Amino acid sequence: MVSGIYDIMSHILEQYFSGTDDNTSDYIAEGLMRSLIVSSRAAVKNAEDYEARSNIMWTATWALNTLIAMGKTTDWEVHMLGQAVSALTDATHGMTLAAVSLPYYRLIKPYGLKKFARFATNVWGVSPEGKSDDQIADEGLAALESWMREIGVAMNITELGATEAMIPDLVKATFRLNGGYKQLTEEEIAEIFRQSL
Repeated sequence: MVSGIYDIMSHILEQYFSGTDDNTSDYIAEGLMRSLIVSSRAAVKNAEDYEARSNIMWTATWALNTLIAMGKTTDWEVHMLGQAVSALTDATHGMTLAAVSLPYYRLIKPYGLKKFARFATNVWGVSPEGKSDDQIADEGLAALESWMREIGVAMNITELGATEAMIPDLVKATFRLNGGYKQLTEEEIAEIFRQSL
């Protein structure tokens, strides 16, 4: 269940963290993320909570039915990184996404700083008062990390069976896309995997 929950969140984030315009699709994405956070907490507390589970599935529908991708570019690099881990370890998809997300987002944050600050305030309720965009963005990523730990997803690829010796093969297995805030170099991909160990 929690693997699926994180996959839903990742689908939304892959479409959210791109573009710099004031796009209605991003407002919808923020609402979906807030709903998923509330429902995931309820479902982890009680897996028989039908309302929480049905809301999670309703969010899943909107997370990848193309609605929130309308009018914008999309990223999908976290999926490329995670799928490389799955290819070498046979780990569960949602868990591989969780294990590589934070190192990836911390690397690209400077290139999409305004959106990361917006994510912090609009999704996690971080107060911007007296803070730089960088500080706000860092608090948002810290809130994401805290929620990930709370619901119990994998926080590193070592948990999933990956080793440092696999990094060259992981890099080779990762497709580099250009829809997000930065197209990664092979060296950056290797560093993300190192930070994900």
